[in-house]
Amino acid sequence: MNLTTPQLKRLKIVLFLLALIPFGHMLSGLLMEKLGANPLEYLTRYSGDWALYFLVLTLAVTPLRKLLQQPWLLRFRRMLGLYTFFYAALHFLMFFWFDHFFDLLEMWADVLKRPFIAVGLIAFCALVPLAISSHNGVIRRMGGKAWQRLHQLIYVIAPLAVLHYYWMKAGKHDLVRPYLFAGLVAALLLYRVVVKWRDRA
Repeated sequence: MNLTTPQLKRLKIVLFLLALIPFGHMLSGLLMEKLGANPLEYLTRYSGDWALYFLVLTLAVTPLRKLLQQPWLLRFRRMLGLYTFFYAALHFLMFFWFDHFFDLLEMWADVLKRPFIAVGLIAFCALVPLAISSHNGVIRRMGGKAWQRLHQLIYVIAPLAVLHYYWMKAGKHDLVRPYLFAGLVAALLLYRVVVKWRDRA
């Protein structure tokens, strides 16, 4: 299936709006006080969940493009990646603001005390250069090879994000979804490794 440029533009707009629905839910729930007994905890967990959902969707683009032989799917990877960063940034902001009221020393103490927070913070910090380098102008200045090397950070970010999620859920003995995400991320990353190894062979 080949999509025309106007069709791709319309599909991009639809995807852009759909990806904003979780943010709209957060905002409306907060304003209308419909987020339960602890809305701040809900917002923190909800934004983190959606960061992970979009991370998996971003990783899935390349395998789907190759398996389905639909090159136009690649046109949506950047948007999905930026939404991954957007929801991860909201997740971090909720933690930094609501949990620590922008107190760096208190946050740092919490990071040192709780490994799952440290892992999540490392994953978020690694996402920052990927988001910054998503602009075409930055890609041109960096050069294609340097840009590709930088974006190999995803092989570190994805496992760290899953580990962060696993440790958070392990405390509540809720491991079904962490195992599901671990399986998905492992399969998607393994596919990339196998394809690269096959192409070099």
